Amino acid sequence: MSDPTEANSTAGSAEAAGPGEPGGGTGGRRVRVVLVDDHRMFRTGVQAEIGQTEQTGVEVVGEAADVDQAVTVITATRPEVVLLDVHLPGGGGVEVLRRCAPLMADAEQPVRFLALSVSDAAEDVIGVIRGGARGYVTKTITGTDLVDSIFRVQEGDAVFSPRLAGFVLDAFASTDAPPVDEDLDRLTQREREVLRLIARGYAYKEIAKQLFISVKTVESHVSAVLRKLQLSNRHELTRWATARRLV
Repeated sequence: MSDPTEANSTAGSAEAAGPGEPGGGTGGRRVRVVLVDDHRMFRTGVQAEIGQTEQTGVEVVGEAADVDQAVTVITATRPEVVLLDVHLPGGGGVEVLRRCAPLMADAEQPVRFLALSVSDAAEDVIGVIRGGARGYVTKTITGTDLVDSIFRVQEGDAVFSPRLAGFVLDAFASTDAPPVDEDLDRLTQREREVLRLIARGYAYKEIAKQLFISVKTVESHVSAVLRKLQLSNRHELTRWATARRLV
């Protein structure tokens, strides 16, 4: 997904040729969607890119910023597809899936979930797929591709960003449960996101921009990670993450 600050220009290109027909329009297709993400600016950007119903066929019927809000909105609106962030206050995307399991199982009007996250970590992908999500795409996806993914999920297809499908195939091909990493379990979901980006060499400002948080918040998360893992600096942190194949 494009940065929210670029949403208007991206949405404009979508108007020129919507996903339904070569010259624009949706071919009569419609899908009702709920956006679940704890960053208001990101939700605004997604709404700007995909929510012009006459051009995209997508009608955004609700938004939520945490687990409780998500369950309430989804239950009240009964959308066909939910765009679900993996890391949310109140238990994360997996908790939303657990509490919405009866809606997913409804044979007549199933609610289907498509994970939309900045994380491309194997454990995050596998966790939400095991929880019942029909697909997983990262926030680098374009607006046009996201609309296409939404319609495919509505129709019952499984959709993944490139390379993420391999995580799922490997996980479900193995009968062994993934080992528990007690050190990693000490970290919150947000701290894991910051850890991976630090280990990949991102500067604090770049991390702040990608996660839609302040630089000071990034610094606080890094300090918490170093303290919990008993590490001294980002170089030790990078080695720690690389050894666990988190990078």
